This record gives sequence, C-alpha cells and structure tokens, in this order.
Amino acid sequence: MISEILSDFANFLVISIGSLGYLGIFILMAIESSFIPFPSEIVLIPAGYLVYQGKMSVFLIFTASILGSLLGAFVNYYLANFLGRRAVNSLAKKYGKIFFIDKNSIKKSEKFFENHGEITTFIGRLIPVIRQLISLPAGFAKMNIGKFIFYTALGAGIWSAILIYLGYAFGQNQELIKQNLDKITVFAVIFSIIAVVIYVCVKKKKK
Repeated sequence: MISEILSDFANFLVISIGSLGYLGIFILMAIESSFIPFPSEIVLIPAGYLVYQGKMSVFLIFTASILGSLLGAFVNYYLANFLGRRAVNSLAKKYGKIFFIDKNSIKKSEKFFENHGEITTFIGRLIPVIRQLISLPAGFAKMNIGKFIFYTALGAGIWSAILIYLGYAFGQNQELIKQNLDKITVFAVIFSIIAVVIYVCVKKKKK
C-alpha cells in the first residue's frame, strides 16, 4: 500500500516537473537526495534514453543531477546539524537510560564520523536507501563542508553516470534495465565492501 502511494507520488512528480527539462532533473534529484523517498532511476534512466535520441545533452543532465543531489544532501545535512543535535541531546537527557544513549555515546559517534566521514559519505551514496540518509549523520557530526561536498558529489556522480548509461544503452527495454540495475546494485555493494576493507587496511598501516 505504502509502496504504491510512493510510486504514484513519484510518477506525479516526474510528469509535473519532467517537462521542465534540465531544471526538472535538478529539482527531482534534489528531492531524491533529501529525506523524501524518491527513486533516481525513474528520472535519470529516461533522461539517458533522451540522450540516445539526441534530444538532451549528457553533460547537462549529469551536471543537473549532481547539483540537484548536492542541494538535497545539504537539506539533510543542515537539518541534522541544527535540529538533530538538539533532538538527540534532549532524548539522551530524558530517556538516555532506556535507549542506551548518553553524552559519551554521542561523542563516540561524532568522533567516528570525524575520522571516517569521507569514506562513509562516499560509500553511502552508492547504496540504495542509505543514499538518501547518509547526509544526516554527516550533518549531525558537523563534517567538514568541503569534504562533504566533494565525497557527496563523487558518489552521486558515479551513480548518476550509471543510470544515464543504462537509459542510453537499453532505452525503453524495462526488463533489460531492471536486470542490469539489479546487477549494478549488487556490484555497488560489493565494491563498497572492498573499498571499506582497503580503507581500513590503509588506516592501520598509517598507524
């Protein structure tokens, strides 16, 4: 029921904003990257097909996608930065013993993101569901904004390029798109695990 409502809502957004061209892609990707659950696949795959037809520019689609993703990520970042900290501190003060939250655990989570925020943000942008939420802990931990922009744009850029390519290569063949998207998602998860392992090994060698 909920999935159907979200799907109808997503289709409504695509129809309503899609006619705006590159601006529509920018707005839709900003929505997708914020806290609203919205699949980027239904935006960028059709856009990739329009590139194949010669009706849109791959460079402008890619640029609009990254800028939109950054805008949505900023919404989550600053929402967590200004509101999340107050909410968690209040929760820790009132119900800390029940939820096992205290000032020490909050400091530890902030320290973790301070030390590993770059790899966490980058990898998070490649994994479904986490992609929309990874900006929240970054904002809560007050991650360096320059690093946040770079690693968010890097992860979002890779994912956007994949979706645009799928639309360009397979057009309107939904079955082929689904098959390849599933494979790419699995590959992205495997790649993320390998990247984390390499990251941990490099960190240990530096110590």
